[in-house]
Amino acid sequence: MSELLKRIRRSSLHGKIVTAEETIPYFKDGMNLGWSGFTPAGYPKAVPIALADHVEKHGLQGKLRFNLFIGASVGAETENRWASLDMIDRRWPYQTGKNIAAGINEGRIRMGDKHLSMFAQDLAYGFYTKDTESGKIDIAVIEVSAITEDCGLILTSSCGVVPELMAVADKIILEVNTGEPSFEGMHDIVMCQNPPHRQPFLIRKVNDRIGTSYVPCDPDKIIAIVESKYRDKGRSFTESDENAEAIANHILEFFAHEVKAGRLPKNLLPLQSGVGSIANAVVGGLAKGPFYNLTVYTEVLQDTMLDLFDSGRLDFASSCSLSLSETLGFPRFFENWDRYADKITLRQLAISNSPEAIRRLGCIAMNTPVEIDIYAHANSTLVGGTRMINGLGGSGDFLRNAYLSIMHTPSTRPSKTDPLGISCVVPHCSHIDHTEHDLDVLVTEQGLADCRGLAPKERAKLIIEKCAHPAYRPLLEEYLEIATKECIANKAGHQPQLWDRAFKMHLNLQQNGTMRIRNWDMKIDLCEEPAVPTLQAAQVGAVAAPPA
Repeated sequence: MSELLKRIRRSSLHGKIVTAEETIPYFKDGMNLGWSGFTPAGYPKAVPIALADHVEKHGLQGKLRFNLFIGASVGAETENRWASLDMIDRRWPYQTGKNIAAGINEGRIRMGDKHLSMFAQDLAYGFYTKDTESGKIDIAVIEVSAITEDCGLILTSSCGVVPELMAVADKIILEVNTGEPSFEGMHDIVMCQNPPHRQPFLIRKVNDRIGTSYVPCDPDKIIAIVESKYRDKGRSFTESDENAEAIANHILEFFAHEVKAGRLPKNLLPLQSGVGSIANAVVGGLAKGPFYNLTVYTEVLQDTMLDLFDSGRLDFASSCSLSLSETLGFPRFFENWDRYADKITLRQLAISNSPEAIRRLGCIAMNTPVEIDIYAHANSTLVGGTRMINGLGGSGDFLRNAYLSIMHTPSTRPSKTDPLGISCVVPHCSHIDHTEHDLDVLVTEQGLADCRGLAPKERAKLIIEKCAHPAYRPLLEEYLEIATKECIANKAGHQPQLWDRAFKMHLNLQQNGTMRIRNWDMKIDLCEEPAVPTLQAAQVGAVAAPPA
């Protein structure tokens, strides 16, 4: 308790300290809840876990359901467990976890995704609570490191949409996390005004600070303060593989070429990198590469960013969250606090993903899609055009506004019956999140397609040549040839597509377990065999699919 009282520097709030279990009566079915957190970092744990325990103990599954509004995904022990207990009705704008994804795709959870920078501002505008009686978030549950004398909230390992929640929440419950060091001094918070009074975000360098180190909070809104000792359940580090390393090498060679051509400075421009094995491979390559005095302006910092700091090549990083792994990343960060803390600024989602700041800084954006098509559109959210994975996240914020927009993906992924059953390069994406107008460079382990300045058919030829797997390259070349011939004949050949066949690969995957079709006839055979014979597949380093 003594450490908790030290962290709550506004003594008039000491009387509001309760246990997590004592907050349960505040929560009613159908409430709109806002949480802190962004990825498994800085999210409330004690109160959500106590609520889940209460529902499980009293058999209230499906009887105590909430609408959850959080900056992004949070730890599986909270929202994923809530999903398993049927405690979530609506969820915006991004999520992770098997149970919550199942709930969404089975129609039990209403989920909507949105560009994250827009979600933050729209939340403040009241767009998500416009149909409620109060027009507000009923309860915001926020994890903090400390509370200042003036009731300023010192956040923990992420900022998320906490400033916006302070503006639209009716009541606030605070979790003071004494189980980890205080993050005081790492945050840069701006209380954004709504139009027509909104001010510019004058960030000209990655390490610029334009706000305060705390989030102002109305003490009269605080109904309870709970001590938490739970640490973030950060996801384990994703190791890179051979394909990821090849993709990283293509990107590093591209950077070197752009520096030589004078289109990039020697220390590049501020980097944004997504999550996963490819992102880790790129950052790992930079840690060994020729570029120094690097900066990062992104939404998530993962373990490999610590390697980049330790290599002496990274000078400063700005992010929305410090999303390190539970067993390796966070212990390493805490043990070397003095080495890292003053080189990192954590910003709220509206600033970390601000199109204004991204465009002014000239960020280099790098993200991984579900699939790309031959005209440089990309699908980041829906497998087969219908099954939600996680959500759009911040990829669109960065890709549409970056100096260089790069999409990287393996050229193929395995299906259940074919190691090369899914081509990540297709005639037309089954769903489009990022258009041809947003993307500059596409990369797979096969090669890199620089699409800047190219017309659609030129892009298509280059993407097929550089990015498609050899098992699919002849198929895609044939499709482009047929489509071009037919569309030109119809005087509609700017961006040729055959809508009766554009999704034949997707349909064949659905029906026969592989995208390796035999031909581009309109008919889909009941049991198509792969287009690439076993011997040829072996010659190009592929594994042939078993007979269908």
